[in-house]
Amino acid sequence: MGIMGSSTQSSRVIVSIVGLLGLAAYALFAALQILVWNPLAAVPGATLDEIHEGLARHNESISLAAVLTWSSIGTVLGAVVVLLTARRVISRMRTVVILQLLILVLGAPMYFFASFSAGMALADAFFISGGDYSPWGRLLYLVSGTALTGLLMVMIFRGKSGVHPART
Repeated sequence: MGIMGSSTQSSRVIVSIVGLLGLAAYALFAALQILVWNPLAAVPGATLDEIHEGLARHNESISLAAVLTWSSIGTVLGAVVVLLTARRVISRMRTVVILQLLILVLGAPMYFFASFSAGMALADAFFISGGDYSPWGRLLYLVSGTALTGLLMVMIFRGKSGVHPART
């Protein structure tokens, strides 16, 4: 039956913590993309200080609080999964995996919402398009897309195997 069928409480908690660490890494990567890498790629040759001065001259800014709020939602949800798993509210490994993958899938729209106003501020201040200039945004979308594929595989695998994991 493998991991999905015969999990222990400690293995479920470990998997939920690993998921949380992945979500935290995704959030950190997204915040760095929005706050550092994309502005530097959008305005080549300028330092971050020069970019922020240019934004200020045009009454624009990139809100650190907004970016950190949007990008931390997945990490908070992942922490809730860890807490619920540790308290035995979530008692199946499959549920832990599905929830953590689902949160990672939702990282793509969260990244889009978090980066939209920053991209528009750069566009308005520097007369450029508001899209991603750094390639790292595409990597975030790729990770979320891969998580979606994994999520679908986990859901389909159970349906085709006919094996119903035991509750432990």
